[in-house]
Amino acid sequence: MNLSIHSSFLPHTDPEASLAFYRDALGFEVRKDVGYQGLRWITVGPAGQPDTAIVLYPPQATPGLTDAEKRAIAEMMAKGSYAMLNLATPDLEGVFAKLQAGDVEIVQEPVDQPYGVRDCAVRDPSGNMIRIQASAA
Repeated sequence: MNLSIHSSFLPHTDPEASLAFYRDALGFEVRKDVGYQGLRWITVGPAGQPDTAIVLYPPQATPGLTDAEKRAIAEMMAKGSYAMLNLATPDLEGVFAKLQAGDVEIVQEPVDQPYGVRDCAVRDPSGNMIRIQASAA
């Protein structure tokens, strides 16, 4: 099989704050911004990688969720334990310095991990954990 990752989905609680984080703090391109019945789906992706996208979606729009499930998701998002994204950069220290200088919640400064990578962690405005690791290139 020849497969590639096209889109990944991350929930958001505030479309404007999420848009500012992914566009302004991380430098992602905005590919689509779709509103429907008062909700927004925002597709972003790294510049130069047009075939890779992250769809920021309103979790309450997920079909079939009960009110209890929606509350559980909201609670997990608030704790940062619902969704995660791993990114890589050849300039971890530079990226971290830029994020630290901005209005970004820092979870972990860059550190060498025992499993062989150097990484840091931040949270997006919705609570999603974003880990950024150093890449070779």
